[in-house]
Amino acid sequence: MIWLLTTLVVFYTARYISKHIQHPIVNPLLICLVVIIPLLMWLEVPYETYFEQNKWINALLEPAVVALAFPLYEQLSQIRQKWKVIFSTCLIGSVLSMITGAGIALALGADAQLTASILPKSVTTPIAMAVAEQVGGLPSVAAIMVIIAGLFGAVLGYPLFRLIGVKAPIAKGLTMGTVSHALGTAKAAEENYQEGAFSSLALVICGVITSILAPILFPLIIAVFS
Repeated sequence: MIWLLTTLVVFYTARYISKHIQHPIVNPLLICLVVIIPLLMWLEVPYETYFEQNKWINALLEPAVVALAFPLYEQLSQIRQKWKVIFSTCLIGSVLSMITGAGIALALGADAQLTASILPKSVTTPIAMAVAEQVGGLPSVAAIMVIIAGLFGAVLGYPLFRLIGVKAPIAKGLTMGTVSHALGTAKAAEENYQEGAFSSLALVICGVITSILAPILFPLIIAVFS
């Protein structure tokens, strides 16, 4: 169980550093990736071995997602009042995320398979992998793109909000959930309870929208940008 203990030690050390050094780049997940991945490569530890020893942590993901329902319940009155804004934001954000990601990939010379893998980068990993496979992409590449998109949002999201003067909790929460899925939601929850609630709502809605629209949009994007 050495790798389980290693993961826990690195994570809690990263959390401690993040709390004492208030800087966007000092993100616990980013620190864990920078430390653990080179260590696994240096010691030539197979992914299967690492995952097997950390499967208990992976099992906690499902109850963690269910736990997101509680802050949503507490914001139910606002959700009812602003459901049009919420749905419109998630719809526009999901569509633009798919178009820009796939469009830039094609413009830089990516083939259809790689583009399909990049298309669902802004939704949570299980949905992104399923969507990528459905439109002809590689689920493994899709998972990597999800992590990259989530890290960018978690690291740069709140500095950008401060830079352009975004202060409304609903705006911050919906943006983080729409663009940066679970990692953005975790960051939003750290910053503000209400923002975390709206971010988790956007995460769910955008996942549904992307899974429905991706098979329709992908051929259109290929036709327009190719």
